[in-house]
Amino acid sequence: MPYRDLREYLAVLEKKGLICHIQAEVDKDWELSAVCRRTFQNIPQERRPALMFDRIKGHSIPLVVGILGGSRQIYATALEADLEQVLEKWESGVKHPLKPRLVKNGPCQEEVHMSEEANFEMLPAPVWTVGQDPAPYHTSPLVISRDPETKVQNMGVYRVQVKGPRRAGLMINPPRNMNHHIRKNEAEGRGTEVAIVFGTDPVVGLTAVTPFPYGVNELDVAGGIRGEPVEVVHCLTVDLEVPATAEIVVEGKIPCKGRETEGPFGEYGGYMGTGGEHPFIEITCITHRRNPIYQAFLSQMPPSESSCIKSIGRENIIRRHLKNNLGIPVHDVHLPESGGATGILLISIKKQNRFQPFKAMMGAWSHHDVFGKLTIVVDDDIDIRDSFQVEWALSFRMQPAEDVYVIKNTDPLTLDPSQPLQSGEKVKPTDQISSKLGIDATRKHSFPALAVPPKEHLEKVDAQWHRYGIREINPS
Repeated sequence: MPYRDLREYLAVLEKKGLICHIQAEVDKDWELSAVCRRTFQNIPQERRPALMFDRIKGHSIPLVVGILGGSRQIYATALEADLEQVLEKWESGVKHPLKPRLVKNGPCQEEVHMSEEANFEMLPAPVWTVGQDPAPYHTSPLVISRDPETKVQNMGVYRVQVKGPRRAGLMINPPRNMNHHIRKNEAEGRGTEVAIVFGTDPVVGLTAVTPFPYGVNELDVAGGIRGEPVEVVHCLTVDLEVPATAEIVVEGKIPCKGRETEGPFGEYGGYMGTGGEHPFIEITCITHRRNPIYQAFLSQMPPSESSCIKSIGRENIIRRHLKNNLGIPVHDVHLPESGGATGILLISIKKQNRFQPFKAMMGAWSHHDVFGKLTIVVDDDIDIRDSFQVEWALSFRMQPAEDVYVIKNTDPLTLDPSQPLQSGEKVKPTDQISSKLGIDATRKHSFPALAVPPKEHLEKVDAQWHRYGIREINPS
């Protein structure tokens, strides 16, 4: 049975020991961000828990973070799958979508705050980059809007700046489907209705952060993954439908041509992103469950929750594209979190001819999502999730003069601060041009035998390791 809501999912994380409660009171305006950062820096990914802050200074609402991408095990738990089944789960949702089921009412509207009673500042949005961000920011909002012509809804995750009790700033980057909705409405002199949703069942959250082609309703895909339609209710002040079991829903409208200064904000690559003139939202209503739970994403400097989520999701997309669409014998694909799950792409293949490594690079670069500014292709005997093995392949299976490719005039990574300056100022995002570096670190001819003990000897030693009494030293 799929998770009905966030609370049911959190109970599973509790049972599996995948979430840790912080019961000490924390200050959301400096302390919470620092605690999250140290957790992700100091605890290896495979042992890292999600976090629940039970007591936030000045607020009665608890906050959860890392519950979708604290680790790969947490991500798989969100999909009710083993890691090996994640791709299969996504495929089922894409191939067999289920439209949402409209219900008359839901827990997300147990408490209602209309117009002047609505207070956006009641939510414990943290200050993530103290001294740099101009205000608290919501990092996990599922922002829903509707195409005014087709009436199909879209749901995406964008940064939302707290600008006051009934005002929010919105940055849609990279430009996504919601931009089309705003553009179409403004061409007719209309504003754009929006709903900002916090704290859903985990599948809804994961589909919201995944890019789909224009015209796809992410709630349809979520229904396919869950095996049951997502129940939705109609909003009270805007013509939109939202998950019925969500924790919190904020309703509002972007005025026609409504733009004002937003940002800057600490971004996924670990640097401050730019500010600019972006849409703002006038809030008309806030509804929520009794005793709601607020959800946030940790982004900014990797490793982070966003880099973990993007890494797993994008790896599956690239693998499917290279194997199914291009017929390349891919063994594994990895987007290391050190590159924000964007900048570095590692591909291992069971090479059948000398052209396939370059085809794999070009195939990955041809995808509509932009990643792999540095792309390395290795043989299938290299574990691309082990940086030591990748560096070994680079050292002894590659010749710089023959095996390195630089491709100029390519589209750039979003929010990449290494983009060149023009007349002392950064080039506008719409005018940026980048390049790609590809390295073929596969064997091009017969190699000498490996200088290691026979595999069966190593396996025998592994099986009786306790006999040798070897232990790790403790330098302290």
